[in-house]
Parts: sequence; C-alpha cells; structure tokens
Amino acid sequence: MPVIRQSVGAARQRQFVHILRSTRTCSSEMAPSLADLQDLAHKLRIHSINSTSAAGSGHPTSCASIAEIMSVLFFKTMKLDLKSPIHPSSDRFILSKGHAAPILYAAWAEAGLFPTSELLNLRKFGNDLEGHPTPRLNFIDVGTGSLGQGLSVGCGMAYVGKYYDKASYRVYVLIGDGESAEGSIWEALNFASHYKLDNLVVIFDVNRLGQSEPTCLQHDMETYRKRVDSFGFNAVVVDGHDVGELSKAFDGAAATKGKPTAIIAKTYKGKHFPNIEDLENWHGKPLGAVGKDIVQHLTGLIKNKNISLKPNGIVDDSPKVNINNICLTSPPDYKPDAKVATRVAYGTAIAKLGKNNARVIALDGDTKNSTYSEKIKTASVEQYIECFIAEQNLVGVGMGATCRNRTVAFVSTFATFFTRAFDQIRMGAISQSNLNFVGSHCGVSIGEDGPSQMGLEDIALFRSIPGSTVFYPSDAVSTERAIELAANTKGICYIRTSRPNTPIVYESSTKFEIGKSNVLRQSSSDKLLIVSGGVTLHEAIIAQQQLAQQGFNVRVMDLFTIKPLDIKGLQQNATACGGNVLVVEDHYHEGGIGEAVSAALAGQLKKFIHIAVTDVPRSGPPEVLLGHYKLDAKGIVDAIKTQLQ
Repeated sequence: MPVIRQSVGAARQRQFVHILRSTRTCSSEMAPSLADLQDLAHKLRIHSINSTSAAGSGHPTSCASIAEIMSVLFFKTMKLDLKSPIHPSSDRFILSKGHAAPILYAAWAEAGLFPTSELLNLRKFGNDLEGHPTPRLNFIDVGTGSLGQGLSVGCGMAYVGKYYDKASYRVYVLIGDGESAEGSIWEALNFASHYKLDNLVVIFDVNRLGQSEPTCLQHDMETYRKRVDSFGFNAVVVDGHDVGELSKAFDGAAATKGKPTAIIAKTYKGKHFPNIEDLENWHGKPLGAVGKDIVQHLTGLIKNKNISLKPNGIVDDSPKVNINNICLTSPPDYKPDAKVATRVAYGTAIAKLGKNNARVIALDGDTKNSTYSEKIKTASVEQYIECFIAEQNLVGVGMGATCRNRTVAFVSTFATFFTRAFDQIRMGAISQSNLNFVGSHCGVSIGEDGPSQMGLEDIALFRSIPGSTVFYPSDAVSTERAIELAANTKGICYIRTSRPNTPIVYESSTKFEIGKSNVLRQSSSDKLLIVSGGVTLHEAIIAQQQLAQQGFNVRVMDLFTIKPLDIKGLQQNATACGGNVLVVEDHYHEGGIGEAVSAALAGQLKKFIHIAVTDVPRSGPPEVLLGHYKLDAKGIVDAIKTQLQ
C-alpha cells in the first residue's frame, strides 16, 4: 500500500513498504540502455490503462503522451532515495498536469516503492492513490491538478536548492501544453530566468490536444521554443517519444549553467494506442472494451518482458535544517503611549525571527516597503525573496520554499491581492503546506487609496481554507506574538495587519495563545459584549469609555484569532452580558468576524448587532470612511443606544 505521509485531520504514518526487485536487468553502476527505457515506457502505459480501467475513470491518453519522459526521468536522470522518497538531498519532481497521476504512481511502483498490484486500487475511496496527486502519499511534495501551478512550486524548490541549501539536487516540473495557457506559468518562467535557476528543468508535454479541443498552438513547436527562449531559458525541442533525444536533452540541461532549461517535447496523446492516438474526445476517459486489445498491442512492443530498473541513488549533500521552536530574539518593546501600525510590527517581528534562524524567510510582491517585509533584510538580505507583481507565482514559490521543511516562509502583500491567488492558497491546504500569509492594508481604514486596495474579503477567504489559522492582532505587541506563533504553527496561517498607527493595548509580557481571546474592558454589570479586532477594537475601547461615563457598562473582547475562535470565552462573556453581543469589523458582512461569532453563539444570543462594511467603499480619509460605515466609536455607541436602550 502506498504510504500516507500525513493525512488530513490526523497525522499518521503507515508502515513503509519497500520492494526490492530481483529481476533487474541493469546494475546500479550501469546506465540503462535505450531499449530498456523504451520497454519501461510501454510498461508504464500498460499500468496506466489497467489502473484507470479498474477505476472506471481517469486519463490514460494523457499518461501515454509522457511515458518516455517518465521512463527517462525516473530510471536514468533523477537521483532518488526509495527508503526516503522526499529525502532532503533527492531530486524533486512535480507533475503539474496532475490528471496524469496514474503514470506517476506507476513510475514509483516500477521503481520498487510499493507493489504494482496496488495500482489497481486507483481512485478507490480510502486509498491514497487518488485521482490527482496529494501529499497523503509519502512521495508527493504538493498537490497538483488545478493546472498552471506546478512550475511556481518548482521555482520555490529550486531557489532554496541553489541559494539556501547550495546542494546538488535538481528540480523537474512536467507541464501540459494546455495548462501553459495559464498566466501563472509565465509568471514562473520569468521568476526562474531572473534568478538563474539552472537547477530547474521544465518539461512541456506538447501533445496537441486539450480537454475539449486542440490547444491554441497545437504542434507549433517553433513558437513554443521562441516564447520560452525569450524568457531567458535554454530552450530545447525534442521528440518526446524518442528516449535517446530525451536522454541527451536532460544531460544537456545538467551541463547548462546560469539559466534554467525548458525541454519542449513533441508528443501525441494516446501514443501507441491504435485508433486512439492523436484523436479528439478521448480526454479523461478509460479505454473500456478496447483496453485489453491495446494492452496486448503494447505488450507485443516490449522486447524484454522482465525489464525492471531502479533510479539512481542520491548525493547526500543537503545541510541539516532545524526549523523548530523559532522565537523572537527579544520580547516586544513599545512605550505604553506609542502608536504603531501592526504592519510595521510585522516587519519588526520577521526581522527578529530571521536573526534567530536563518531559515526564516520573507517573500513579497513588490510591496515590501508597505508591508514592511523588507525589515528582514536587517537580519540578512539573503532571507528576502522578491517575487515582483505576480501574486499567483508569489504564493506558489512560497509553497515550494517550505517543501521538505527547508524554510519557514512568510508571504506578504496587500490583503486584497491574495484574492487573485485564492486557488494557489487552497491548493496549499490540499498540499498540507506550512505557509504563512501576511495581508496588510485591510479595510476601509486605509483611506484615500480607494476600494481596489482595501482588503475586505480576506478574513472570509482564509477562514474558508481547511485547517487554517487566522490571526487578527490589534496592536504591535500582539502582532509580534502572532508572527512568532505562526512560525511554529502547522498548516496555512494568515495574519491580518493594518495601515493606520494604533495605540499599544498590551503589556510586553502578555501571553498569547491560538484560540484564546483577551477581555480588555469589563465590569460586574456589563450589559453587552463588544467583539472586535484591529482598528475597530480601538474604536470599541473609546466607545466603552464614553458609554461608561453615561452609566452604561459594556465589555470589550479582542479575539486575537478569528480561526480558531475562543468559543468558550465567547460563550462565557456573552452569557455574563445577558446574551447581548455587538461585533464591529472593518470587513464586509459576509464571511467575516460577525458570521463566525454569531455561528459560535447560536442559541444563546438575546441581541446580536453586526456593524461591518455594507457596500463597495469610496476614497476618503480613514476617519471619514470609518464614520460613514459606523465603524467608529460614535457608530458603535449609536448602535447600542438605538437597539438596547
């Protein structure tokens, strides 16, 4: 059975099954012959047909177009450790066209990682050989299948390999020609070329056919070559079904210095499938009744029926990395009367973490002087990666950088710009990535820049990610501690930071915990609980003071984490306040703090008041916008008086 590395909801390991084959035709010291590699390619095709036929679904024709590529990669080119498939020093392989998963599984099975008989359990519920690869399997780094994302992840891996690990492992990413229409592919090509990632090899499987019709370029190989060449790659066009040409191309890539290599392989969908090869309307379909005849045909093409090869062994030259128990170099240190933007405190915190551990890194999309991620350069300029204005690639590079626990990465930009990378973020959760996101310039409180720059959907976005942790610190002290906690928290973390300077409300010695709120103002006669975070928390404190002067006591709670919520604390304090709760947030109504709190308190609310942004905002001074949407102290006081007094 393939091994689960970490399953969703429970970290568990299954017993590793390592099969040593006795029928191998080549010794570990002897390179396989071209005939061996071709025979192995046909075996991979047969496995793909049999597994998808058993499943009754899948993509055997998409597998067939890359059979020779997979054979040459796994059994001649890459260096792998079967005892530890994601060893820090082994080569990395990403199947960006994740629907061709059956042939990837077949390659690992043929290599000896698990029995080939297991391939017949493809796509069965409870089996780890799912329809598209995920890290449930111990030989998969990231989930793929949402097309156009694999190359960005590969760039992150290659960047770490070249500039941080400084090791000999190489990164290979196989891309479908259909998905090359995605803009994120070209963002990644630009990144790879800019940083001269000569340890990266991109393979384009140009099989001409997409899902519903031919691709835009079909087999116009020269246009592919010119485009990739113009991005600064060593671009090589090959016959993707010629194991000799492929072998030379991969050898040439290894010898190329100062630039990444792109191998543009002309292939045919359903290659060697009689009456199916290069025909439309066979995408994503098992072969059905004709499958047996095609298997018989392929078997007849195999010269050595007992062919069995092994991958090359690794060169173990990656440094050992410790990314556990990462701490600030010093506690937060702010004067009680100071006013500091939480985005600035993020920069201070990331610099402190970076000075304590060289594997803490920051990535940004040309907003580093606004998010303050650039402060990490005070620890080391090498710990910052500029990803330019390409947010989808930014997120993908961050995912790749954290693979195999090589770095602790913080990815930052304006909160609103993460919306364009939502697909990459959700795939990060599927990939079990440990990646931290920092979104600044949230809410209408950023002021005059207007709605295009205002993050008003970000809490909803990150709350929807399975297993995510969502921090909303309200001052500089809690921000530094949120960053420290995120660095040591598994899964996707999001820290929401604000643009305006805000008062310090916490002492430097305050302890913070994920899922634990803090009550900042209370009395024994509180009639309502105000729940908030960030900029509006400070308005809530002012409102509490004004109401107290009028003889009406309310309680103020700072959630600190929106997910997980402090449900017990909310329930206890709401009950103490007679079941009356007001949530005020600089976010749209939908998906934000209000919905989270009301769901947690369902059944015990007497009165629930929700103040949030109700429509698309306009430009204006922060205080004017906060007042317009009733997010300021006056709006809070008026809402309470209107609905409770």
